[in-house]
Amino acid sequence: MASVPSLAATVHQRVANALSAALPEAGSADPLLRRSDRADFQANGLLALAKKLKGNPRELAAQVVGVLDGTAEGAERPADDVVQDVEVSGPGFLNITLSDQAIVRTLAARAADARLGVPYAEHPGTTVIDYAQPNVAKEMHVGHLRSAVIGDAVVRILEFSGEQVVRRHHIGDWGTQFGMLIQYLIEHPHELDHGGEGEVSGEEAMSNLGRLYKASRVLFDSDEEFKARSRDRVVALQAGDEETLALWQRFVDESKIYFYSVFDKLDMEIRDPDVVGESGYNDMLDETCRLLEESGVAVRSEGALCVFFDEFKGPDGKPTPLIVRKSNGGYGYAATDLSAIRDRVHNLKANTLLYVVDARQSLHFRMVFETARRAGWLGDDVRAEQLAFGTVLGKDGKPFKTREGETVRLVDLLDEAVDRAAVVVREKAQDLTEEEIAERAAQVGIGAIKYADLSTSAARDYKFDLDQMVSLNGDTSVYLQYAYARIQSILRKAGDTRPAAHPELTLAPAERALGLHLDQFAETLAEVAEAYEPHKLAAYLYQLASHYTTFYSECPVLKADSPAQVENRLFLCDLTARTLHQGMALLGIRTPERL
Repeated sequence: MASVPSLAATVHQRVANALSAALPEAGSADPLLRRSDRADFQANGLLALAKKLKGNPRELAAQVVGVLDGTAEGAERPADDVVQDVEVSGPGFLNITLSDQAIVRTLAARAADARLGVPYAEHPGTTVIDYAQPNVAKEMHVGHLRSAVIGDAVVRILEFSGEQVVRRHHIGDWGTQFGMLIQYLIEHPHELDHGGEGEVSGEEAMSNLGRLYKASRVLFDSDEEFKARSRDRVVALQAGDEETLALWQRFVDESKIYFYSVFDKLDMEIRDPDVVGESGYNDMLDETCRLLEESGVAVRSEGALCVFFDEFKGPDGKPTPLIVRKSNGGYGYAATDLSAIRDRVHNLKANTLLYVVDARQSLHFRMVFETARRAGWLGDDVRAEQLAFGTVLGKDGKPFKTREGETVRLVDLLDEAVDRAAVVVREKAQDLTEEEIAERAAQVGIGAIKYADLSTSAARDYKFDLDQMVSLNGDTSVYLQYAYARIQSILRKAGDTRPAAHPELTLAPAERALGLHLDQFAETLAEVAEAYEPHKLAAYLYQLASHYTTFYSECPVLKADSPAQVENRLFLCDLTARTLHQGMALLGIRTPERL
């Protein structure tokens, strides 16, 4: 089905045509249309146009109104009834009110489309998005939450727009610490024994690795001979020694069991081919350095291979270099990130590179992107952008820690959210079994955490407050989920009466407000996809649920005045539910049918 023009787009074109007809000397002037509290829309473009034409803005506005309503000489009123009324206001504003028929007809066209009238992007490309980057042999903590949740939402939104999206989970699976871990395991082979046959849980896998890491770190810090053997083991790892690689692979596999268990709790799909960690670019590092040095982009400084920038200076005023290769021959993060760019642009044919990474890494990525541009790996036709996110704070406004000052484990947060949600679901549950309550609690609890993150601009810090997150009141996912479940209850109670649009009916104010907001879904998604801003979709959905709550309280649905009005209000209910469901799904949040 072809995309359905929004009411705003239709009115914008109508006013633009009227401007051209009434004031041909103005050319293709922009009417500057926006939503208004005084009418459905307001056009403000005549103020600037009057200055340009040296005319009176109210008089010019009156000429445009004459074309719009067909009263001007030679003008004909449009055959349709989109615009019900236009009035000149203030110094030349046009206040435009739409007809009820136009609102319902447009919504009916959207409802007939499985995509709710949302068009595909005109020029889709290939986006590689780097998000959800845990570290091998280390537990995921609250700091890993935002990258995973924001990245997952952006992936869903871009794919819905028609973009080809390549996921990349750049896990930390290479480096000095693995020499220490592998050497310890060689010398203490029983340490990673699970004590039985069969698969282990994610928690068990990480518990084993955590114990091994702590024990090897103690030995590494206290035994110089073990430290020397560990460093030799790093060399063996980098050289591709079979025994060393086999043990390294074991760490990676054990860690993945854990990673996937956490992502499963987060209701996120992480596919094995998408996990390409630091090790995935190991064979490219030497060539990356050679190309940078041969091209003069990188130079040797005190034994290290560095890239210098006039615009990036340290506190001492001296240029801050990007270290690509250390003086001891080891590779820095920059070498890996630059190699990843080469792979993503040349092999994956990416038009856009997105990195969902903590804002504290912003300087690093600015230098990496600039280096890649100097080297010619990022051309003018490739967009590279860091979606920098802020910090998760506790209720006290400080970085979120346990009472003991430790970093909060992510699985503990997720489990507590589900437990809190279970209390809310049980209080509301009327005919749910314990199994259904548990299922809803997971959907509500995880949805609450995701929504709290996604309803905040990624660049801002936000406070992690579970009590507020699982509240039925306010800007929470539970409020949206409850609105959806309430609609499903109404639709079930309607029995054989089906939703049907009736454009001939007069709409109540709450119906108009709900309908006009539903019409903005496609335009909102286009803005969100263009700027990678899921919080704007969350804001739209919260406003939609709020409009629906007002509609529900002011407009009886099943007890409406006529059968046609019952069907029309069921139609508004159904389209609201479908929009909530689609919008929440793009944020990675479930919408239970019953709550």
